[in-house]
Amino acid sequence: MSNLLNKDIEYDILISGVGGQGTVLASRLIAAAAIIQGSFARTSETIGMSQRGGCVVSHVRINSEKSSSIIPLASADMIIAFELTEAARSLPRLKKGGCCIVNTQTITPVSASLGTSNYDIGEITDFINNTAGAVHFIDGYSLANQAGNVKAVNVVLLGAATAAGKMPFSREIIEEAIIENVPQKFRELNQKAFELGYDYIVKQL
Repeated sequence: MSNLLNKDIEYDILISGVGGQGTVLASRLIAAAAIIQGSFARTSETIGMSQRGGCVVSHVRINSEKSSSIIPLASADMIIAFELTEAARSLPRLKKGGCCIVNTQTITPVSASLGTSNYDIGEITDFINNTAGAVHFIDGYSLANQAGNVKAVNVVLLGAATAAGKMPFSREIIEEAIIENVPQKFRELNQKAFELGYDYIVKQL
């Protein structure tokens, strides 16, 4: 359970990935959970050619009414990354000692496929491990597939982030937000995806 449960706490979560991975929905579910518990929350997105697999970054700011909608550098309490390289790219916004939830999926850049740039998974992983305060790697796509649909990877990662104990609200609240904000026909799928992500991290702790 989170040790941050306080509806008045200021908390910033950065969600990074590429187009089509469900990052925007994940940010909205987090904001919905914050609102359910009585906090102020807002989201903002920076989207680069998302329909062509470009990077998508969502900023979720909780109880920061008088601040910019964009999380400043070295200020994010948590990063939830849907892809390995996007995790590394986002690290300048993570505060010292901040937490990272990283989906281990890799999407090789076109430049690397063409041989014009290097894409070393080991180097990227080491960089993340050496830079972030706490890192949890998770094969979100395999767990989402186990739940019934790879598109539920966003909810798998929310389950993982909640289990890490760094969310500013309880498991019950984020699950309520999921139930209230996904179509009824997908609720069981998303509840299972959340549970699988949550249990995966619990077993690591």
